[in-house]
Amino acid sequence: MVMRMSKNNGRKIIANNKKARHEYFLEEIIEAGIVLKGTEVKSIRQGKVSVKEAFCHIENGELFIDNMHISPYKEGNQFNVDPIRRRKLLVHKKQIHKLIGQTKEKGYTIVPVQIYLSKGKVKVEIALAKGKKLYDKRESIAKRDSERRMRQAMDY
Repeated sequence: MVMRMSKNNGRKIIANNKKARHEYFLEEIIEAGIVLKGTEVKSIRQGKVSVKEAFCHIENGELFIDNMHISPYKEGNQFNVDPIRRRKLLVHKKQIHKLIGQTKEKGYTIVPVQIYLSKGKVKVEIALAKGKKLYDKRESIAKRDSERRMRQAMDY
């Protein structure tokens, strides 16, 4: 795992989910807090976290993230917890009700986009997303390649 820390609006980005941007159209982005144990926070600060295979779901009116891998903290010994355990996300009740409505009626899904530190707290950026078809993926790849070629032509 590569630790990537860049500053955007006073926040240090720890992990990015490029797969989500490729697989889905991201409609609405929401910032959420996350319930963590002490050694998990230390591991995240070291950049030992992955959200590639993670997904979010709503259960009993609460939002959870599953399959997010946080490597055990080296000096954590008995205080380390399961790296892929279910973690609760902290969002407002109104946002949860809105997410429930969108996922049930319109076929949206909730995906984690990135993890970052904001004012010393770990935050997760989640998005209301709609799946891309194969031709949409090809179209976005072609658009990205053409933009890259145009930038290269401008540089020369």
